[in-house]
Amino acid sequence: MATTMYFEETIRDQGGKATFDVELGRSSFYPEDSIYLTVDGKTVIMDYDTAKRFVEAVVHVGRYHRMID
Repeated sequence: MATTMYFEETIRDQGGKATFDVELGRSSFYPEDSIYLTVDGKTVIMDYDTAKRFVEAVVHVGRYHRMID
């Protein structure tokens, strides 16, 4: 399986009470190249339609908070 990791970080709650480990990248494990997401050691490789909705949702949130144009 070929992967390219784009994000790896321990995410901390603003209040400092909770954390979890996140990794995000691309995977070619299945015939359809897609996105993988790992949260606290549990990994899913999304099908294309789910990956597209996931990316669109993240972009919308980023725009709402003016983090991206």
